Amino acid sequence: MKANDVRALTPDQLEEELAKLKKEQFNLRFQKATGQLENTSRVRVVRRDIARIQTVLRAKRSTENA
Repeated sequence: MKANDVRALTPDQLEEELAKLKKEQFNLRFQKATGQLENTSRVRVVRRDIARIQTVLRAKRSTENA
């Protein structure tokens, strides 16, 4: 997910997307632990998407309160 796409979302949509990505991250870690993970690069992409969403969400909340 691109940063511009993330910035276009509302805070509620960002929360929803964050929850979805965290669930996917858990599933990927579970697959890795059991040896079933095929696409190892997906772990890195999901981790970065989570960080990107958290950063944008934090910025939106700080401008909301200011």
